[in-house]
Amino acid sequence: MALSPLVIHETAEKLLACVCAELAVTAARVEGQPGCPCMECVVPGTPAWDNCDGGCENTKTPGQLTVNFSGMVPTSNFPQETRDVLGGKNCLPVKTAAEYAITLLRCAPTFSGDGCPPTCEEQSAAARILAVDAAAVWNALLCCFPSTSQARRGQTFVIGRQRIVGPEGGCVGIEQRVTVALPSCPCPEGEPL
Repeated sequence: MALSPLVIHETAEKLLACVCAELAVTAARVEGQPGCPCMECVVPGTPAWDNCDGGCENTKTPGQLTVNFSGMVPTSNFPQETRDVLGGKNCLPVKTAAEYAITLLRCAPTFSGDGCPPTCEEQSAAARILAVDAAAVWNALLCCFPSTSQARRGQTFVIGRQRIVGPEGGCVGIEQRVTVALPSCPCPEGEPL
């Protein structure tokens, strides 16, 4: 089955929009919780950790939210990769499973200007923000992302591993993996996609 040329990028944009919206909702519900970061974008490849400490106008939330496409595999039994021989006149019901990484970075407590390590209160506040962010990213996938497909049963996907990344370079955050069954269409006879 063939893919629309834009489906990979459009799916990444849907993931980004869902996570950003859920972060905003969560910030309104949880006192002291930052919302969607000022830097939010779909990036090519693994994101650079270059904007978790600010660079935003005073009215916006510092941080960095990115979604990147990690790769794809053929699948006849989603989400497992198929090892079936393709080509010729095979009529296998092969779809495409695409993996994405959602990365949310915030400032990590670090040494003060006079060289003192972060206090327990600063560490605890950062840990709380990180835990609330983890739940918000998870909720975005469970509650928003399924409705982004026009398919009758909604978007088909598998939530992968969520892990904490950092602290490193003043940043700490979450990386969430998700594998999505991309919509496909039959190959047109003798016509390019």
